[in-house]
Amino acid sequence: MILPRNLPDPIRVGVIGVGNMGQHHTRVLSRFKDVELVGISDVNVERGLDTAGKYRVRFFEDYHDLIQHVDAVCVAVPTRLHHAVGMACLQAGVHVLIEKPIAASIAEAESLVNAAAEANCILQVGHIERFNPAFQELHKVLKTESLLALEARRMSPYSQRANDVSVVLDLMIHDIDLLLELANSEVSTLTASGGRVAHSDYLDYVTATLGFSNGIVATLTASKVTHRKIRTIMAHCKNSLTEADFLNNEILIHRQTTADCSADYGQVLYRQDGLIEKVYTSNIEPLHAELEHFINCVRGGEQPSVGGEQALKALRLASMIEQMALDGKPWQAMSGAALNGVAVNGAMPDVEVGVSA
Repeated sequence: MILPRNLPDPIRVGVIGVGNMGQHHTRVLSRFKDVELVGISDVNVERGLDTAGKYRVRFFEDYHDLIQHVDAVCVAVPTRLHHAVGMACLQAGVHVLIEKPIAASIAEAESLVNAAAEANCILQVGHIERFNPAFQELHKVLKTESLLALEARRMSPYSQRANDVSVVLDLMIHDIDLLLELANSEVSTLTASGGRVAHSDYLDYVTATLGFSNGIVATLTASKVTHRKIRTIMAHCKNSLTEADFLNNEILIHRQTTADCSADYGQVLYRQDGLIEKVYTSNIEPLHAELEHFINCVRGGEQPSVGGEQALKALRLASMIEQMALDGKPWQAMSGAALNGVAVNGAMPDVEVGVSA
């Protein structure tokens, strides 16, 4: 458990990196009443000054200067810089929310987790889909169901965003984290395959199948070259099929039923073969919920729901999926003992994730 420090009210927060995601962090934090957005830092001086002016906060060209004035930071720099920036913040006694993936390698991720523990600081990782209202409700629904299998699809048209990592680290890692949470069991088997378009240095589409020790099977598909955006999870249960659409914030539960409706003299007018239930969800912005959770953890001293350990577990599994797809050995099953020992329990050789073959 993290012990709360003597923090001011409001809590002083900064943002390091104001690219695409950092801009949103800045926007949301600027609206919190119990937070003082002290300033932002970015290597792009023009962008940094423009953002600082827009939100009327200080601009720090060097993030080391920013962290001297804050209690907590949101780190939204490129993945290769996560370790260096995160370590500097934690060693300065500053609580950190760092964007996913937690780091560019297993060793760097472990280093961040250890540094947070030594500094008695919060380390939260930006697996934002955990805070998606659709996932929150899906999680509640499945607690009352007997889960058999999961299917996750996360697809997007090609863009220049996050083009320095593979589709596994950019998109699939979200669903890896979600499925690990839903299955609540160790991974026992894994197969994966994928490929890339001609001009790409990184994997652009990957499919992976996971077997869990409790019998649940999960299939994940991620693509950066699909012509429309898809974000869905389907949960096959003993007595139902539940579909969660994260883009439309919608959950549908399909149940098997047979009912005859009769008119006079016993004539059957129609037969109902299935029932569809719609689950209503909130409209809260996932990033708002994620940042609110981070601030509450900083203030109250509780561990975040997606801390360094959970993010490290997702990264280990993502790195295995990526390497298996890069090796060109599709659907080669591994033994449960080997996978648990290598991927989940941390005995795998360290590799830098997201690199081209």
